[in-house]
Amino acid sequence: MGQAQTIEAVLPTDAHLRDLWAEFDKHTGGSDRPGQQIFTIRDLAREFGVTARTLRFYEEKELLSPERQGQERLYSRRDRARLKLVLMGKRVGFSLEEIRSMLDLYDLGDGRVTQLKVTFSRFNERIERLKQQRAEIDEAIDAMQRATQSLAEMLKERGTPAA
Repeated sequence: MGQAQTIEAVLPTDAHLRDLWAEFDKHTGGSDRPGQQIFTIRDLAREFGVTARTLRFYEEKELLSPERQGQERLYSRRDRARLKLVLMGKRVGFSLEEIRSMLDLYDLGDGRVTQLKVTFSRFNERIERLKQQRAEIDEAIDAMQRATQSLAEMLKERGTPAA
């Protein structure tokens, strides 16, 4: 049962998702950086607990698009919001390509209706898949616990403690 709780903990709450989408929509930097417009690679790496290499990889995959000043990458509030959504999407099991396709729908000019509908659908599909995985994990744990109990009894019959 502990494993099922772990999977459940991975799923963000509705309020958390609303907060993420609201932040993305407003392109805000968050309450800890209300006036900051530009972020360095070091700023984002430190804030989100990722490496600079990870940020460069996300740039290569077209998930982020920082401006360049010489060799320095400068990330906007929009990049920061996108990074937050990328990390949330990865946490719940979306591939980077799936995440990028959802993020790219932001710029269609339809008030994000398409993005919201597609994301809603994909989130529901992911939830169902995670529920199925949780059920399979619960079944596996139950089977292992029964097998462990049987093995402990067999060892006890032979005069040997299980532990």
